[in-house]
Amino acid sequence: MADKELAHVRTRFVADVSIPVIKGLLDDLYEDRVLNDEEKEEVLQANQARADKARCLIDMVRNKGAKASDKLISRLKDQDSNLHDKLNLGKGPQPADPGPASPPKSSKQSVSQVLIPCDDKARKMLEREKKKERKDQEIYIIKEKSERKRLALLINNVNFSCEEKNRHGANKDEERMERLLTDLGYKVEKHIDLPAEAIDQCVKEFSQREDHSHSDSTFVVIMSHGMRDFICGTRHGAVDGAKKVEDLFSINNIFKHLNAVNCVGLRDKPKVIVIQACRGSDRGGALVSDSASEMTSGLEEDGCRKVHKEKDFATLMACTPDTVSFRHTVNGALLIQHLVDTVNTHAHEDHIEELFRKGYGQISRYS
Repeated sequence: MADKELAHVRTRFVADVSIPVIKGLLDDLYEDRVLNDEEKEEVLQANQARADKARCLIDMVRNKGAKASDKLISRLKDQDSNLHDKLNLGKGPQPADPGPASPPKSSKQSVSQVLIPCDDKARKMLEREKKKERKDQEIYIIKEKSERKRLALLINNVNFSCEEKNRHGANKDEERMERLLTDLGYKVEKHIDLPAEAIDQCVKEFSQREDHSHSDSTFVVIMSHGMRDFICGTRHGAVDGAKKVEDLFSINNIFKHLNAVNCVGLRDKPKVIVIQACRGSDRGGALVSDSASEMTSGLEEDGCRKVHKEKDFATLMACTPDTVSFRHTVNGALLIQHLVDTVNTHAHEDHIEELFRKGYGQISRYS
């Protein structure tokens, strides 16, 4: 498949393709109706560095599938036959170097596009290492596959009543996260385009699912627009009479519904919360390119043990308070891209805190 061919040569294409060739390819692919005016403009104007233009172009075409990718390969031969031959294109996907069965830890380790499994031998070794690191701290118990029923909740708001708020590229985030969660062994309960009240009801009902008692963990992923302490429902920003609608779901309700008192099935089990949403309007920093490379205790009645209501949560948010998060209109949110790549590549060798440190975002709460 041509799209797999492009994925294999992506790094070398980005390193070697020139600006004149990129512009020539854009004209050719526009003529072939692979790209439209808006996509051409995005490649040229939204990316200043040559390498970023190249990345945007090859990813944009590759995500359109095999036929579009085949057009790019053919047009590259016309524009720069030397580069085409150097990349060994047109001969089908080349086998990648399998490398060692358990890749060594390294900051230079290439990104895996699929989840690297953790076999029993590697898992036991990892557990021994973590026990040494954490000494007397508890290690969460991983249930056997034959015994467990893992559930994950995925909510993605793409289309809003106020059309200018539609989240272009968010479908890609949904595909990535659903694939990752499925590969991790979770049955994914997915909901698309929900108002705030429905988001709250979904999280509440999810917390009461009986299968959690047979699980060892859960993921809750919510992707939408947002404010500092809220996630926007799909009606947010719509006009009702003379007033704008405020359709907001409180982030704190996630912890309220899933805490140790209200969600008994997940008590003492890790609950991973991923929120892709802005938390304000400040940019909080700048996007830069590197052309050389690519996270109150509660007392129960007498005779019951004391529990910390919001223990065992690991929360990853796309940005710090009062700032925006970034989403590519074709490739999706930066947080989701980095998170999926990081988990695919390192989940077999690192615990969740370390995975979050390696990724794009930050841990906003971990207890």
